[in-house]
Amino acid sequence: MTSTAAALPTVQPGSFLTLHYRLAGPAGDVINTFADKPATLSLGTGELSPAVEQRLLGLAEGTRTTFELPAGEAFGERNPDMQQWVARKLMNELGDPDEKYNVGDVVQFPTPDGQGSYAGAVMQVREDGAVLFDFNHPLAGQPVTFEVQLIGIL
Repeated sequence: MTSTAAALPTVQPGSFLTLHYRLAGPAGDVINTFADKPATLSLGTGELSPAVEQRLLGLAEGTRTTFELPAGEAFGERNPDMQQWVARKLMNELGDPDEKYNVGDVVQFPTPDGQGSYAGAVMQVREDGAVLFDFNHPLAGQPVTFEVQLIGIL
């Protein structure tokens, strides 16, 4: 018996994917593209954590599934060294000198090479204007639910 239908493409290292995905921790969604346009990304470029990418390998185009990742696996453990005070002078140089920072705000910082950015969450603001940021991933040290719908694989 021969099959006329070609096998669906599956996710391989380096695949270019179009997908909907949702990353959630115990407090709820951190990223969810299901209500918006799908994401496009390449495996192996650091857009998803290695633990999340491993779950995608071998899945066929059209698959919709959910994975539960144990605490710390998806984004590592929380690192206390990733909490750092940033002087108000530097904040003024990087952004708007009139900006008011509040606990819970997420601020984007340029990478040292200027090619990208990374985020820090405000944990505390001192009277002198210095801000304590947490540069850990918001889901570091937490169990993660990863839901994915693979729309296209190249």
